[in-house]
Amino acid sequence: MPEHKESAFDHPKFAVVGHPNKGKSSIVSSLALDDSVQISDTPGTTTKKRSFPLTVDGKIIYELFDTPGFQRARKVLAWLEGHDVSADKKYEVVQEFIHTFKNDPKFNDEIELLEPIMEGAGIIYVVDASKPYGEEYEAEMEILRWTGQPSMALINHIDEGDYTAEWKRALGHYFKIVRTYDPMNISLAQHISILESMAQLKEEWTDSVKSSILFFEQYYEEMFQESAAAIAKAVFDSVSLIDTLAFTSEKASDVEKKRLEENYKNRLRMIESSTQKQIEIIWHHENLEKDKTQLAFEELDLFSEESASLFGLTRKELLITAATSGAITGAGIDLMFAGHTLFIGGALGAVVGGVGAYFAFNELSEIKVLGQTLGKRYLEIGPMANRNFPYILLGRLIYHTEQIAKRSHAKRSVAEFEMDSKFKEKWLDDALRKSLESYHKKFRSGKAIDEKVLLAYEALINTVLHKLI
Repeated sequence: MPEHKESAFDHPKFAVVGHPNKGKSSIVSSLALDDSVQISDTPGTTTKKRSFPLTVDGKIIYELFDTPGFQRARKVLAWLEGHDVSADKKYEVVQEFIHTFKNDPKFNDEIELLEPIMEGAGIIYVVDASKPYGEEYEAEMEILRWTGQPSMALINHIDEGDYTAEWKRALGHYFKIVRTYDPMNISLAQHISILESMAQLKEEWTDSVKSSILFFEQYYEEMFQESAAAIAKAVFDSVSLIDTLAFTSEKASDVEKKRLEENYKNRLRMIESSTQKQIEIIWHHENLEKDKTQLAFEELDLFSEESASLFGLTRKELLITAATSGAITGAGIDLMFAGHTLFIGGALGAVVGGVGAYFAFNELSEIKVLGQTLGKRYLEIGPMANRNFPYILLGRLIYHTEQIAKRSHAKRSVAEFEMDSKFKEKWLDDALRKSLESYHKKFRSGKAIDEKVLLAYEALINTVLHKLI
């Protein structure tokens, strides 16, 4: 290959090629962390090559090309083999083919997939191991060998059949590296493993690809940190939120108090929904379609009994948390609301009996009547006095992040975040709950919070995310 082609690239590039409907677009989508890649079961959906770079802080880590599937591989190979040249000249014949048939619609797909390869992109050849191997694939692999560009093969499993063994035997004759890969279920370790395989394709690419792997790992860590920061801010903003409503009459009516409470709840819902969207953007799921037809996690209201049951604390947990955070002083026990004290007998009975009751949201904070200098009066609600609320909001946002972070970008099915009754046990233990409560107490104090406090709270959440994802 010409030397000037090598120097034309300052980041690794790979063309994902193969037979139609073998999962090429799904693989591009999963490796590029891009859910905008068009994926369809209809043959011929991809008709033009399209670039999908993974960019971090303005720097392209690597670039993938989604390409059409081979349509006339045998005719193309016959044309190439009609030129009797030595191995070092074969790439020139491929270039001549592209030049000769550039505007011929019969070979549009072959031209589109060969162009990025001849411009320096490595080859990722995709096959479906749920279908048996056939000689018709050999024409495709021979064409790729004519390009002289380093290549690897990925074995995808689209359906239930498994012909992996015969595919590996055949692919080993054509490709330096053969790997199995499931774009619908990919972890960070699997992703990096594929990148490491790419680094082995060509000595000149090793440093560049390894540098890209380092950037990718750092980028992944940044997504954890940004998610934790977004969640921490949402909890702080919600717990410290104060809302007001002016009224002109001598005494505020129940309707006005109800309106203030609903406004307060809606602002809290908005904080949660905007944070969910922020999490989706952080993890590159901007185009995620959520299920709106079933009672899934997304359909649970923040103030529902289901949310309290799934993500909140029991009476016993609240009592222990309150006690260890200094909420119990002398004979007074304030477990849940400022100014609303539970009877000590009932609280202790909950502990002794292990009652698993959950607190409802009929009271979130005391509604106060205040005056202004201009003579107007207004109602005020907040900061959040309900001690259970931050755990429910925190649990819901952590659950959402876990589901989003683990979702492959290749999936096009509607996301269904189903309720998980065991979720709280996966992330919240006694020690963490006590640590969290010390911060929640500061958030609802109404006092200014030092940035270091928020950063420490964020670090706790980051630890939880690493444990789950």
